[in-house]
Amino acid sequence: MPEEFPVARRWAVGALLSMTFASGLVDAVSYLRLGNVFVVNMTGNVVFLGLSVSKAYHLSMVGPVVALTAFVLGTFAGGRLNRYFGERPGPWLAGAFAGQAAVLTLTAVLVGTGVLRAEGWATQLIVALLGGCCGLQNATVGLLAPRDLTTSVLTRTLTALTSQSALGAGTGAPPHRRAGSVLAVLAGAAVGGLLLQVTLAGVIGLAAVVVAGAAAVFVLAPRPRPAAAPD
Repeated sequence: MPEEFPVARRWAVGALLSMTFASGLVDAVSYLRLGNVFVVNMTGNVVFLGLSVSKAYHLSMVGPVVALTAFVLGTFAGGRLNRYFGERPGPWLAGAFAGQAAVLTLTAVLVGTGVLRAEGWATQLIVALLGGCCGLQNATVGLLAPRDLTTSVLTRTLTALTSQSALGAGTGAPPHRRAGSVLAVLAGAAVGGLLLQVTLAGVIGLAAVVVAGAAAVFVLAPRPRPAAAPD
């Protein structure tokens, strides 16, 4: 399926890379402060869930189950939104990302004001809110079909980056976007880990700002130029 962005390609790629940065931020939050669980990387949660079967490792299955359930519900919501609004990709992307930013903002406010604390049952509620957001993000971006800009899963990105390089299959596929995705997640996790030493709510709030910026791009950025007619 060919890529067809509703805004100029440069703007769309920048927005999706910023979403990838936000993925690093929220996974840093969930892993470091919410009980060693992921809200973006579902492969990790499935592994944790399998390991929790052995009591010797003292791993709880509650967090992975909550994260997986919320993520799946978020992807379901993303699929339903695409069914109704997919023919208008600009408003659809902007609306989905704006909704995600709103939930992230609400979560940051609830955590910052002490209504939700990263302890007890409230931890799982925070995981559910973040996991649902990430599920919506993954479904929305996945249906947009940018093969090397998934904003979350890097296994395929790293595989393509190396296997299709000049030293690999030599297909000559440009590596810039794939490398950018890896660096964006790395930067997001690094920034998240550093800021978590100061503020939990602030990291979630930063992710909300980044996602809101991506939503704004799909509203305000220039439209793609029409392809030139063949001679």
